[in-house]
Amino acid sequence: GAPSCSGSRSVPFEFQRSRSESTGDEDDDDDEDDEEEEEELEGDAGARFGTDDGEHDSDDDRERMINLAELTPYILCSICKGYFIDATTITECLHTFCKSCIVRHFYYSNRCPKCNIVVHQTQPLYNIRLDRQLQDIVYKLVVNLEEREKKQMHDFYKERGLEVPKPAVPQPVPTSRGRPRKVLGSVFRIPPELDISILLEFIGANEGTGNFKPLEKKFVRVSGEATIGHVEKFLRRKMDLDPACQVDIICGDHLLEHYQTLREIRQVIGESAVQDGLLVLHYGLVVSPL
Repeated sequence: GAPSCSGSRSVPFEFQRSRSESTGDEDDDDDEDDEEEEEELEGDAGARFGTDDGEHDSDDDRERMINLAELTPYILCSICKGYFIDATTITECLHTFCKSCIVRHFYYSNRCPKCNIVVHQTQPLYNIRLDRQLQDIVYKLVVNLEEREKKQMHDFYKERGLEVPKPAVPQPVPTSRGRPRKVLGSVFRIPPELDISILLEFIGANEGTGNFKPLEKKFVRVSGEATIGHVEKFLRRKMDLDPACQVDIICGDHLLEHYQTLREIRQVIGESAVQDGLLVLHYGLVVSPL
């Protein structure tokens, strides 16, 4: 019985021993596998979060520098070929120009300078709107453009002894729901210094005056300080008159002199020279004797 008992004991002892040895070996292998997995995870984390040297993308790398020349065609006025100043868009075709350029263009035409579409039959200025967002973009893209423009405008008014206009600020107006609403003024505002409106009526020309271009616009708004000499220069330029052609300007029964200002004429002649708020001036063309 003893040998068998000892033999029966030896088997589980050896089994336990071998199991513990094998378990120890397997634990060592598991530790090695865990270390490898941890290294792989660390590598993956580094690649995933950009912690590896040379693989992290900075903000500067993601930003793309754009040359201003690439954007220039989109921020230039096709009339004056300069950057937009007071960018103004035609609502009919969405073409944009400088405000002063498009207003001056509509003095002679009612069509868009780019696509030639009829903006409005009689009042094209009704169909233009300031594009403030585009103007802000232009000022941000072109360095010092806004400052230079403000300085030029300030100098222009100061040289002429005029008050520098203040920028218009939208005023909130309460609505029925109690929420403020911004009310924007008219896009085209007449400066206060242009206080005289005149009507230029043609009374004919004598024979031999030569060919001349009819005046397209006979309603003009100017400063009261303008003289009859200024009006004559305006007529000569718009009608392409020959220098030998003499221009006589009459108000009522009075032949006007070059030095007389429009404000003086309106005050002296009075209401007889005014029709519907317009100072009526008649002009005739004659050939100066040689």
